Amino acid sequence: RAASQADIKKAFRKLARENHPDKKPGDKSAEQRFKAVNEANAVLSDADKRKKYDRLGKDWEAYSRAGVDPDAAGSPFGGFGRSSGGTGGGPNVRYEFRTAGGGAGGADFSDFFRTFFGADGGHGAATPGPGARRGPATGPSFDDILSGMGLSGSGAGGSTRSATAPPRPATTAEAVAEIDLEEAYHGTSRRLELDGRKLDVTIPRGAADGTKIKLSGQGPRGGDIVVTTKVRPHAVFTRRGADLERELPISLAEALLGAEVPVTTLKGKVLLRIPAGTQNGHRFRLKGQGMPVLRGDSHGDLYARARVVLPAKLDDETAAAARTLLDQIDQPDPRTTT
Repeated sequence: RAASQADIKKAFRKLARENHPDKKPGDKSAEQRFKAVNEANAVLSDADKRKKYDRLGKDWEAYSRAGVDPDAAGSPFGGFGRSSGGTGGGPNVRYEFRTAGGGAGGADFSDFFRTFFGADGGHGAATPGPGARRGPATGPSFDDILSGMGLSGSGAGGSTRSATAPPRPATTAEAVAEIDLEEAYHGTSRRLELDGRKLDVTIPRGAADGTKIKLSGQGPRGGDIVVTTKVRPHAVFTRRGADLERELPISLAEALLGAEVPVTTLKGKVLLRIPAGTQNGHRFRLKGQGMPVLRGDSHGDLYARARVVLPAKLDDETAAAARTLLDQIDQPDPRTTT
């Protein structure tokens, strides 16, 4: 709990590299660890989810899906109610139910009780029939719960759902999965939880903003799940399709005299030869060091833009030496236009 976000990000990257399927092909235990690492990172890198996890432990998602408010007064859980709209979420994704016809939908009120108390209405016992009551030792019936909330149940002048009601249409669950640029480069996975089922979603190498992954028949009532990826901005690299761009800081000596300098890419470090007399802003192309092409075998390129970093401060002796050197260099006025 005392770990900073930087500590969590560092640990995630280390573990993801160690257990990546490309590094350990065929190792099922490493594959499971890789999925678990991604799941943990998705929770702990989100401030709101991390706060809920710290307070509620591993069951925080169940409370959220059931509409439980842990801060409200009342029951041992503090209170509960149906969440508005048709949205929900697992540890790594958020999703929205939409009916096959395109309209917004969502679980009905009885679905909420099945989610929260179990399919039988509570504690493993069968749901009582109309007018039935549980004994004192087994607690209130499903009808008692509804009546206590001012709603009618099957034995209180209403019906939670008619046995002859027509089946509801299949729905499509739309999910958004946020990933880092490193995950988009190497490929990753996310775990989605829906109706008590945990589904692993494989996100392919080269995924970009708007890439869609379809899980046919895995959605509510036999519908589909469509996961859309969203790639977070990166501190170093800018993405242009399959190409990447970055700044490359070089020293004055390297720019004047030339050198070989290391350049960090998403694949690793490579050496780049800087020619003597390299100007600030010069653009170098590193072929094949960009992003993998989605569902292809090729890579884009990496463009590194030189940024000459001058010495911040010179003492008198160094300044005199620099002046002597510069006096010997025949450089035209760079502000003169032709």
